[in-house]
Amino acid sequence: MTETTNTSEATERGRRKAQVGTVISNKMDKTIVVAVERMMKHRRYAKYIRRTKKLTAHDAQNTCNIGDVVRVTETRPLSKRKRWTLAAVISKAK
Repeated sequence: MTETTNTSEATERGRRKAQVGTVISNKMDKTIVVAVERMMKHRRYAKYIRRTKKLTAHDAQNTCNIGDVVRVTETRPLSKRKRWTLAAVISKAK
């Protein structure tokens, strides 16, 4: 067997998914809840509908507040529901 390096291992796994959303809760320690909105077209009526998904993400330094726009990336399971980690704070809440 040949030994693989971290860079080739990352390309084998592929790129990790990233989502942009708004922080709706930061009450847990080192955890934030992020609401990710997307627009989908209704099959019959051809009207665009707003759909929201809530993701639980790891925030190691507890830097985020409610209303911040953040980017989260997919990671290994950290707990029962946490599969995302905070990548960057795009904009702070006013």
